This record gives sequence, C-alpha cells and structure tokens, in this order.
Amino acid sequence: MTPVEPQRPRPPRVRPERRRRSDVVVAVALTVVLIGVGVVLWVTSDAAHTSSRPAAEPITPPPGVTGVPALVTEAWRAPSGATVAPVVAGPAVVTADGGRVVGRDAATGEERWSYERDRPLCTVAAGFPRADSGRGRVLALYAGDAEWCSELTSLRPDTGERVGASNPDVRPGTRFAAAGSSVVATGAAYLEVMRSDLVKTLEYGDVPAPVQVGQQPRPHCTHASTAIGGDRLGIVERCPGEGSDRLTLVAADGDDAESPEVDFSTPLPGGSAVVVAVSAERVAVALPGPPRLLVYDHAGRQVAEHPLDVPDADLTDPPGGLPTTTAPDQQVTWWTGSRTIVLDGRELAPRWTVPDALGPAVAYADALVVPVPGGLRVLHPGSGADLGTLPVDRPPGPVRLAALGEVLLEQRAGDVVALRPV
Repeated sequence: MTPVEPQRPRPPRVRPERRRRSDVVVAVALTVVLIGVGVVLWVTSDAAHTSSRPAAEPITPPPGVTGVPALVTEAWRAPSGATVAPVVAGPAVVTADGGRVVGRDAATGEERWSYERDRPLCTVAAGFPRADSGRGRVLALYAGDAEWCSELTSLRPDTGERVGASNPDVRPGTRFAAAGSSVVATGAAYLEVMRSDLVKTLEYGDVPAPVQVGQQPRPHCTHASTAIGGDRLGIVERCPGEGSDRLTLVAADGDDAESPEVDFSTPLPGGSAVVVAVSAERVAVALPGPPRLLVYDHAGRQVAEHPLDVPDADLTDPPGGLPTTTAPDQQVTWWTGSRTIVLDGRELAPRWTVPDALGPAVAYADALVVPVPGGLRVLHPGSGADLGTLPVDRPPGPVRLAALGEVLLEQRAGDVVALRPV
C-alpha cells in the first residue's frame, strides 16, 4: 500500500489590497522615524541655534573727509563687549556683544545685518582686506566650551553673509591680529595663523593634538607677546631654565603648518620684554631697566638700540599677548599705557612721543589723531607737531580709535561710540 504524504498547511492567502495597505503602513512608519531623526539632528545642530539676517542691500561707506573739523559730536553708540577696538571691515562698522555680531551703517549706527549664536563670543576682528575685492572679512570666534574658543565663522562685512567656518584650537583670552593675507590667533601656550580661506598656515607652541611629534622647537615655553607683519610672526618667549626672555621670528605662511620655519631665535638681554612690531626687514622689542627699544633684522642681528621715554611700569605683558598698536600711513603707533610712540614703519625707529595718551593713533583726513583726556589731539603725520585738540566728553579710561570716512569711532570699555563732524 502506497503511503500517503501528509499535506502541508497552505499559507493564508493575502489579498492584494491588504498587502498594499501593509506596505503603506510600513512606509509611513519609516517616514515618521526619518522625520524624527531629522528633527533631532536639526535641534542638536549648530544651524538650529544660529540666527543669520543678511543685509537686503550691501552697506555703503560714509562720505570722506577732506580736513579735520573744528568740532565732532556723538552720532550713535552700541554695546560691543566682544571687541577690544572698533572693528571697521570694508564699508561696515561691526559691533559684537554676547553671542551677536552686527554690521552697522557707520554714519547712523543702523543695523544692516546680524549673525547670532547661542554661545558666547571670544573675540571679533576684521581681516584679509584683499578678500572679495577689498571688502575683507569679519572673523567671529565663538566658545566651543569653557576651555576652548573653537568655533570660527567668517562673514562678508557688506552683507553679513557667512562665507566660511573652521575650528581653531585656541584658549579663551585669545585675540586676533591681522597683517596682509594672514591673521594670528594668540595664546600663551599655543597660537596659530590662518589665511583667508581659514586654512591653518602655522601652528606654534604646545599643539593640542599633534599629528607629528617633535616638530615644535619650544613647546614648553610661554608666549608673552606676539606681533605680526611682513609675513612674519615675532614672539617673546619665556622658557624653563633660561634666565632671560627670548625673541623668535617665524614665517607666518610656511609650506607646512605643523613644522614652523624659524628665521631666528635669540636670548634677549633681560626679561619683561614686549615685542612691539614686525616690518618687512625688522622686528622691534622693548625692554625695561632702562626702557629701550632693540631692533633686529630678520637674521637675528641687533641693528639698533633706542632709549624710550616711558616708565618701566609700562613694559608689562600686554592683554591677550598683543601690543596695542596701529599702522597708519607707513608708520606704527604704539600705546605703552601712558604714552603713544610713533615708529618709522620700515626701520621701526622711534620718531616722536605723545605724552598723556589714552591709546594709539589713527589717520584721519590729513592728520593723525590720538585720544587724550578730554578729547582727540590732532598731530601732523610727518613731524608730530601739535595742531590742536578736538574736545570729546568721555569718562576716564583707555580709548581705542578707528576711522571710516568722516566718522571717528572710539571703543570705550564695552561700548563703541561714533563721532561725526559738527
């Protein structure tokens, strides 16, 4: 008798319309999950915590000035606690406070664009003046956390449009200094230089996460002060076991950012040194006891020594590691803390000194102006001859100046104040 194989149970028959409904349910569920993931990513992303309001029309600069007026008056003021000096970038005056950066019309103070994040600003400055046909860039550095200033955004000054971003490794207290195609972010242990696309061209000091070990010449030294100019970076270093300060000159735009190209590094005849300025051929450093300015060429040879009419107390480490200087009309003006000294822009030799100054000079019309108690002293740019004083009513304290067209700008503590001719 032939055995009969048991029949296997047949799977239930699914009607086509039920299968379609099931596929729709799965698709909907998957879509909901993807939307949820997207929302989470958006909420936790930088974009979700950023407010960018570009200008509807590019900012235009104010009219120029042909001569120094007899009087100036306050036109507007705005809080700017994240800047140390008035920021003039292209046609805009830029103020920065809290986490907000604002591009303003210089004449009226009107807000034309803004950029804001939900984290504090470390510092804001202008740089790369040749970028975008002379408009340059606004550099807004935000805190990444309590230990690092690691969120850098680059903005167009005339519109506020975001044009770049990077993640530097600098500490709170850093400041920006710009010269030509380079900007340095200072630091006592580590500093770095970048070009206009925010690519790093130099890292120097105690590199946070070195790719190549042993590339830094003195990673355990402290950077007391820094100056940039002539595609070079001058640094006063204090190194363990050395009895005096050291002056080092490094290429700011070397071929390999991780391997500094050192022009020279030489011990100085004493401590409490401040590097004041770097030109295409010279680097100047000030020392106390007695106060004097030593000038070196780029091979490390001392080529000059000049006495300085300043108290020893003025020669201390500058805030943020940057000397308080400006560079108007082929000159360097340096505020020591009680005086403003004007140096030749090439040889870096002192030319004349302004006593009782509150900050360095800026070029305005056909003159230099220096903030002094009760006003702005007007000086002949070549001889330093006193041409009078513009009265300005302000509280005591240091003043940093800038000028844009006919508008003079003063940084007074955490405010920027604009002055216009009467």
